Amino acid sequence: MIEDVLVPVDESPQSEAALQYALDEFPDASITALHVIRLPEGYWSAFSDSEQGLPGYDNAHSLARELLERAEQTAAEHGGNVDTAVATGDPGQEIVEYAIENDVDQIVMGSHGRKRASRLLFGSVAEKVVRNAPMTVVVVHDEE
Repeated sequence: MIEDVLVPVDESPQSEAALQYALDEFPDASITALHVIRLPEGYWSAFSDSEQGLPGYDNAHSLARELLERAEQTAAEHGGNVDTAVATGDPGQEIVEYAIENDVDQIVMGSHGRKRASRLLFGSVAEKVVRNAPMTVVVVHDEE
């Protein structure tokens, strides 16, 4: 039985579809919406003592709060609720680490549906999670 579900959220319709799927398919589970703030690498990170000093950090946290509030509203519309969390770092790595550390039974996430060439150039968060997560990962693809 699935008791704990993790749903990574971002600004995409695929993320919204994943949350809808989790709420519909696992109405009795504890669902956590996680937003991962991707930290800048390279040049900017060399000049900052902490994450808070990086350019755009405050805006990224504001966006995270908005996305997680939206997830809470979506859950309430479905007659449920979600816990929320924010992590910083590489999204694929942070999602898997959060799931392991919090004993998540299943990850439900959206896929942006990039074509193979684009995925090779930019990577795929969903692909990283599927390859590295020790628990079941459901990838929801929304055509919007």
